[in-house]
Amino acid sequence: MPKISDKQREGRRQQILEAALACFAENGFHQTGMADIVKRSGLSHGAVYLYFQSKDDLIEALADDRHRREAVLNSVAQGSGDPIEGLHALVRVYAQWLTDPAGEARRRVGIHGWAEALRNRRVRTSVVEGIEMPRALIVALVERAQHDGLVKPDLGADAIARVLIAIFQGFVLQKCWGEDFAVDACMATVDAVIDGFRTMKPDVKRRTRA
Repeated sequence: MPKISDKQREGRRQQILEAALACFAENGFHQTGMADIVKRSGLSHGAVYLYFQSKDDLIEALADDRHRREAVLNSVAQGSGDPIEGLHALVRVYAQWLTDPAGEARRRVGIHGWAEALRNRRVRTSVVEGIEMPRALIVALVERAQHDGLVKPDLGADAIARVLIAIFQGFVLQKCWGEDFAVDACMATVDAVIDGFRTMKPDVKRRTRA
């Protein structure tokens, strides 16, 4: 077998992952077999199994890929000097991701992953790890804000993080169901929820939306 470069190897790996993503988004995990993914990829069975031995391997790899993408989104919030503004920045970047047509397949596969996590311990571990990243970021921002006297001290940072994550998970579900709703209006409401955590009401003119 002729040797291939690292770039070609990574290209084939991404080709397989894109095929798996498309199959899982269309038919879910249980209705998709490895044969479907092999066919969609345009590669041979041997080539696919060289990279991934099972559907679980592919599901986990897709989850890891999503986590890396979300880490880039989360870095936007970390770059803000004001922790409250960091939370608002997080709302904006996730709103952009929610409305990106190119992300529809990944959102659908993410929901399939939530369901699969109920029965598959390996998938559950990956899903929980994916939630831990934004949870830890939000907790850190809230704790900074509380330290600076910007957020009510009687509110739990972890509770705030889980509430905000649950809101966005709900939006993902509604988007994948095909619900027609005004994302901008919903994000403005989430901004108002965040401002409700403040120790005092902010000046309504203090910031402009990107």
